[in-house]
Amino acid sequence: MPTYEELAVRLRGAYELGCIEPLRDGLDPIDSDGAYAVQTINTRYWQAQGRKIVGRKAGLTAEAVQKQLGVDQPDFGVLFEDMQIPDGGNLDPARTIQPKVEAEIAFVLGGDLPSVDTSPEMVAQSVATVHAAIEIVDSRIADWKITFADTVADNGSSAFFVLGNEGLPIDGLDLEGAQMNMSVNGEVASVGIGAAALGNPLNAAAWLARTLAERGEPLTAGDILLAGALGPMVTLAPGDKIIATVDGIGSCNFTFGDDA
Repeated sequence: MPTYEELAVRLRGAYELGCIEPLRDGLDPIDSDGAYAVQTINTRYWQAQGRKIVGRKAGLTAEAVQKQLGVDQPDFGVLFEDMQIPDGGNLDPARTIQPKVEAEIAFVLGGDLPSVDTSPEMVAQSVATVHAAIEIVDSRIADWKITFADTVADNGSSAFFVLGNEGLPIDGLDLEGAQMNMSVNGEVASVGIGAAALGNPLNAAAWLARTLAERGEPLTAGDILLAGALGPMVTLAPGDKIIATVDGIGSCNFTFGDDA
């Protein structure tokens, strides 16, 4: 069997060389500890290369997706500074492999969340601003034939994200009932609601805070949290213009094409 280090190298190589086969020769499909060990190896590698962590993303926050992958919990990945695409900006398709896009609610923290008992209420007290967000997910595993372990090891199948420029204070916002609409080239492509993220995006954020605190890597002030998809993912094609709107919170957009 390959070592965790060898699996991590295999995943890193996929960014340059293209998709690889699922990691089942080294990871059981539901091996959470092994998968996060691989993710951590690559996180430390990229930090050593100068990449800066600016937050985390929660994934698998929809019960239907958890059932599909045979797990009973979400997962998380790391957000690096160079993964952020400006609101209204462009993403060069050459920087992706087999990308999909989903709309989310994001939080920017104004305070630390060090407790292993963090509650949704504690998260709310620490949130500085709430934003509409888009996550561009991209699997290094061929044909998206992922298990739970594959996606965790692959940094939560993350790639890039867009954060709406206009953030709001959390007070008075209906996060659970917020309606989401995502359009591609002016046509509605995905709809959803805040409750899709573990019943409320704050629930997803609290799970993430507890999990990271248990790992000794607590969330801190300034961190960006992507709280999970509010509706179905949509496959991207070069030239696509994506706009995500979350009622009562805001909107954000990007174009899947280079600046030329």
